[in-house]
Amino acid sequence: MLKLVRLALTAAILTAIAVRLRRRAGMPERRPVTPAPAPPARRTRMGLVWAAIAAIVAVTLTAALVPGSAGRATPAPTGPAKAMTQEEARLAALRAQAAQQATSRPPSTPTPAPAEIPDPHCSPAPRPVTVRPVDPRVKRAVDRQWRRIERWLKANAPRTYRTLGAPGRARTIAIAEAQMGVDFPDDLRASLLRHNGSRGTDGFGFGAWFYGASNLSIRDIRDTWRHMCRLDPTDRGDDPWAEFWNGRLIPFLYFAGREDGSAQWAVVDSADGAAGWDDTIAGLAPRTPSYYALVRAVADALEKGTEFDGWRPAVKRGVLRWENVEYGNP
Repeated sequence: MLKLVRLALTAAILTAIAVRLRRRAGMPERRPVTPAPAPPARRTRMGLVWAAIAAIVAVTLTAALVPGSAGRATPAPTGPAKAMTQEEARLAALRAQAAQQATSRPPSTPTPAPAEIPDPHCSPAPRPVTVRPVDPRVKRAVDRQWRRIERWLKANAPRTYRTLGAPGRARTIAIAEAQMGVDFPDDLRASLLRHNGSRGTDGFGFGAWFYGASNLSIRDIRDTWRHMCRLDPTDRGDDPWAEFWNGRLIPFLYFAGREDGSAQWAVVDSADGAAGWDDTIAGLAPRTPSYYALVRAVADALEKGTEFDGWRPAVKRGVLRWENVEYGNP
């Protein structure tokens, strides 16, 4: 703007000099005399000249001050407009930084779920069929408890007595052991050699339940074991009693009438011989230290009428039933 003002003043001065020189060029040469007052017409012309000069200066200054006029720089935005521009610039910088980080960072891959570990006991390695002898002392002890049970059933529950299976065969047991990859404890084998399970829905079993419990035959033991391994073939820990199923367990008893499907098998652990079942309260757990201990406890309850695992023996129309000590018979 200062340049424009200077140009306007320069133009006015040059115009005034040009007018002055023109006037001098038109005047005749003469001796100086005392100047007479200028006539009114001449003063009028001089006023018009100076007015024109003032008008040029005013027009020039006005053009310099009008917004958007030529030669004037557009002022930088101030106030809210300036603040908005800074904010947009900051956001643009942040977006550019995020885009750069996204391109430089490797793509994330989802963490895979832990793979299930198959239960090795449910997939045993092939082994030959080997008939193993039973410890004679174990055989005599198991037979002794069986004779007590047979006498009581024959006298008090003849229909249940007639469900006792015929003696099993040692080779059949050996075949089942080879197919399952486990060794049956001696007390379980001695029991199967005397009675290979029981027959019918009212069959005898070493377990107490409202609707009875039936001992499984050798083939039933193998088939039930295969069914449970198909149902749950996964290894879920070191404690087989804490799992839904573990292939090292041997099912030997079926609880009748458990429509809810809650652990309806009694099992013996092939590793330590402990026997257990689900009491519908604490879950599957060892209840006796061995299969033989269970057989003896049932024989005592029958002969003496004492309680066994919260149950007492009762007979209904020649069939052994068990009466719950707390709730009674259904």
